[in-house]
Amino acid sequence: MMEGTWPVDFWIPAPGRAPDGTRVYAVPDIHGRADLLEGLLDAIDVDLARADESLDRAVAVFLGDYIDRGPRSRRVLDILTNGMPKGLETVFLKGNHEDFLLSFLDGKAEVAGWLCNGGFQTLASYGVPAPDSAFLVGEAENHLRAALLDALPERHMLFLRDLNLMHREGGYLFVHAGIRPGVDPDHQAADDLLWIRGPFLTSDADFGAVVVHGHTITPRPLMLTNRIALDTGAVETGRLTCGVFEADRLRFLQTEPGA
Repeated sequence: MMEGTWPVDFWIPAPGRAPDGTRVYAVPDIHGRADLLEGLLDAIDVDLARADESLDRAVAVFLGDYIDRGPRSRRVLDILTNGMPKGLETVFLKGNHEDFLLSFLDGKAEVAGWLCNGGFQTLASYGVPAPDSAFLVGEAENHLRAALLDALPERHMLFLRDLNLMHREGGYLFVHAGIRPGVDPDHQAADDLLWIRGPFLTSDADFGAVVVHGHTITPRPLMLTNRIALDTGAVETGRLTCGVFEADRLRFLQTEPGA
């Protein structure tokens, strides 16, 4: 286990319930911090080795925003496509940053929105020369798109194309950003699942499941009766926090600054 990565050895009562015999690890916004991801996966590996024999299944749900802002987006996708601990099922959700990138690659959005939100760091991680400005038009934008498409390994593109928007485990609903109150979870708009903040974060409504999400940074994990926020700002703080859900209890794994 990397120094500075530690399992919290006590459980606390949780507002939801995981399926019997199942342990769920929920990992929020990594944002190019491959070093923190490697440390957290080491911690999950050790944690699984210590699990009770009654555990039938372990699944890691990654909540999106794997890329941008941090320096090693390419390495993060390498790990996620080829480096998971043994015996761990995986579910990968889409974040707004993956949506930014795909929208640019598909010609559905101008590149400036992505570059101004951390895309320059992702270009560098793939060895693609960065433009002098985020505000490209015409052939300059097409050239950058072609260069990035050429640099992306096929398995990375397949990974990005195959991301889900939500995942359920027992009494928990896992999404990137949140859900819109008053709308059935099965009828949520993709934009809300990827982007929502205010209406979701301020709601005390019963969503029909406890929503586990990232996207909005909190100084430490936040647990309320209707939602659990896990994004502790990995790029800025050096803390990548994982929620561990089993039966009707919860605990956390976390990397610490300097790990």
